[in-house]
Amino acid sequence: MLIRPEKRFLFSYYIIIILVGSILLSLPFSWNGKGSLSYIDAFFTSASAVCVTGLITVDTAQFSLFGKIIILLMIQAGGLGIIGFTTIYLAIPSLRLSLKHRMLVKELYLDDVEFEPQNIMKQIVFITLLIEFIGAVFLWIGFAPTLKENAPLAAIFHSISAFCNSGFSIFSTSMEGFVGNPIVNFTVMGLVILGGLGFMVIRDIAKRVSGKKRRLALHSRIVLVTSLCLILLGAVAFFALEYNNAYARLNPGEKVMAAVFQSVTPRTAGFDTVTQSKLSAPSKLLTLPLMYIGASSGSTGGGIKTTTFAVILLMALFGSRRGGEIVVGGRRLPASLLSNAAIFMLKIFMILFVSLFVMSVVELVFFPGPGKDLFNLTFEAFSAFGTVGLSQGVTPNLSVFGKLILVFLMFEGKAGLLAMALTSPTFRFSQKELHYPSGEVLIG
Repeated sequence: MLIRPEKRFLFSYYIIIILVGSILLSLPFSWNGKGSLSYIDAFFTSASAVCVTGLITVDTAQFSLFGKIIILLMIQAGGLGIIGFTTIYLAIPSLRLSLKHRMLVKELYLDDVEFEPQNIMKQIVFITLLIEFIGAVFLWIGFAPTLKENAPLAAIFHSISAFCNSGFSIFSTSMEGFVGNPIVNFTVMGLVILGGLGFMVIRDIAKRVSGKKRRLALHSRIVLVTSLCLILLGAVAFFALEYNNAYARLNPGEKVMAAVFQSVTPRTAGFDTVTQSKLSAPSKLLTLPLMYIGASSGSTGGGIKTTTFAVILLMALFGSRRGGEIVVGGRRLPASLLSNAAIFMLKIFMILFVSLFVMSVVELVFFPGPGKDLFNLTFEAFSAFGTVGLSQGVTPNLSVFGKLILVFLMFEGKAGLLAMALTSPTFRFSQKELHYPSGEVLIG
């Protein structure tokens, strides 16, 4: 079966950057660590950066300045994703954005791309650079007392990494050294949240604030309400569970900040201010669904997306009308949308289960080792597929096969989810619709 042109468009964008990045990271002057960097680790790092995941097999701090810049460029390219590649098409006069590619951007990101594509692409680039610049300024202020002359590089790197929901850090312990620094904490959380909302939501909010719109679009309202609920509920749960455990050494204010940060970061960001392995079992378990849900549609993050989760949750709690539709915020969501959401989640579950099963066989049967158990492998798999980057510290100890499985999950979590989102009636053209007799099947 041939891959559709719009999916080849997606896959080729990510694959080419991953391969080029892996070659550049393999160069001797990209690495400052002991010995030489193996190609599998360079390839894994490249895939993790382009898929804005943040899982690592080697310490990012050991890369040279050149290597860190390459990683940063790959994070930026991966964060913008299909929008960035489309911008290249629009920037070159000799090229024209095809109808299918334009439909792809419209379907995944922006509803008015067909009418003003060039202006929208310019807005996206401007918004991205503006937010990252402001974030870098605040991080520079937060890092300056500790890092001195290294603060500017660290600020720029972490601002881009946070907004792109990447989770890559040039600090060996991520943000754990700044657990009590409010400027760093709230700046990183703000960047992660903004990057996870999606460009369409940011533009919608800007229009509402400026008075160009009287009301936010339904998509924006669902994204904002769902995101807020997930952050607040997660923060309360982490605060209660870790108050006398992982957060025991922190003062009350730092405990609140750490709990909120832990609630925000699984939404595909990957930073941590408290080592994940020190969290209690319930907190680790709670982190899994947060990584699974992830960010919002059209954002720099991964996961099944907040809108998919909200639609499925509403359908599960309140059921649907006679025609299979539900009503949200005074708007009707058709049965076809609910069906696509359910199919989307089922496909993701199947990919995760099969990948995790294969990885458990490889790592627990053929290549057993310290720290390798089913839960830790499950955590790494969810983190890879959700393009999160949080880890129980097992990833560096995986075999080559285990690392390649995680690369596959990262790729599926970024490019694969976008490709699956295209499997909708919008892209299907049937010549004749057949009507079959109805059947009965017992459910539950």
